[in-house]
Amino acid sequence: MAGARPRTLPAAIVPVAVGSGAAAGYGDFVGWRAALALVVALALQVGVNYANDYSDGIRGTDEQRVGPVRLVASGLATPRQVLGAALGSFLVAGVAGLVLAAAVSWWLIVLGAAAIGAAWFYTGGSRPYGYRALGEVSVFAFFGVGAVAGTAYVQMDRLTWLAVAASVPVGLLACALLVVNNLRDIPSDEVSGKRTLAVVLGDRRTRVLYASCVSVPFAVAAAMAPAAPLTLLTLLAAPLAIPPVRQVLSRVAGRGLVAVLGQTGRLQLAFGLLLTAGLIFRR
Repeated sequence: MAGARPRTLPAAIVPVAVGSGAAAGYGDFVGWRAALALVVALALQVGVNYANDYSDGIRGTDEQRVGPVRLVASGLATPRQVLGAALGSFLVAGVAGLVLAAAVSWWLIVLGAAAIGAAWFYTGGSRPYGYRALGEVSVFAFFGVGAVAGTAYVQMDRLTWLAVAASVPVGLLACALLVVNNLRDIPSDEVSGKRTLAVVLGDRRTRVLYASCVSVPFAVAAAMAPAAPLTLLTLLAAPLAIPPVRQVLSRVAGRGLVAVLGQTGRLQLAFGLLLTAGLIFRR
């Protein structure tokens, strides 16, 4: 359970909720398809957590890390067990995705395969892109645009601009989680040769990036108000953004950023639920 990292699950729940809210706002909500999309998202999130644990563990890049428990590095599970858990999670995501593809469109298999590939090669393979400052790009694409717009699409059988617009703040808040996680790990990642975006940008600019990822979503939600006035409800979550941004900009480091990670997750969940409500009752 610890290796699955339950605190990261809002990153999977929020985009499905927002995408379903967009579909409901158009009168096209389909409950069983939304449920399957949630299974896909949750299984992918858990799978990528196990896959990262496995790949980083066998490389030795987790040995000096400060954050949540790592199964392989700590010896709590064998690499083979963690790999099996990752593959099992990807299998669950694949089966649920195949059902959706059969009901909606077979091209969804391509999207699903790309998502699983992105989850594995983030830290897996001989040239992991997470070690080349591309992790945030992938998170924005798959836990933002892909998850929100994809969830809406499987229920509506079409892509709408509102669903794509809603995916932007969701993707940015998902990136904020990764940014603060990588900010915390800059010292150990530099030693191990893991060149995350945080390592490339350096401490100061990474802190500015985090503040941007947290603040810009409110501006995007406000820009959506002419089409969906109740997206302004997201401003109610603004007080939750102040403590983590203040701590990051005040140069809190190390274990202090573990608390910021939790605060960011709560902000993401609150913002996502308010955005979902704003999209559902947009008319």
